[in-house]
Amino acid sequence: MFDSLSNRLNEVFDRLRGRGALSEDDVTAALREIRIALLEADVALPVVRDFVNAVRERAVGQEVLRSVTPGQMVVKIVHDHLVEMLGGAALSGGDGLDLNATPPVAVMLVGLQ
Repeated sequence: MFDSLSNRLNEVFDRLRGRGALSEDDVTAALREIRIALLEADVALPVVRDFVNAVRERAVGQEVLRSVTPGQMVVKIVHDHLVEMLGGAALSGGDGLDLNATPPVAVMLVGLQ
């Protein structure tokens, strides 16, 4: 499951990185493919909708740095939001997964398949 998801995301990111300038249509097409990849990986529909909407909001109004291409900027926005959704609050001092407990630390992953 994770191999399939990472392969699909890598394909989308490779296409975005290869372009110099991105149109809104390019971003929309990439987000559509990301949405399909997440749904195929059994991510809940409300989570996917929130994720895609948040990335779209960040990507549309984002000013591109001179040192990176617009494609690289979209990849960074997607990466940052994925990290935030998967427990990035712990990195910024918020509540999150604490792996510094006494070993062994049990982590349960739950999915439909």
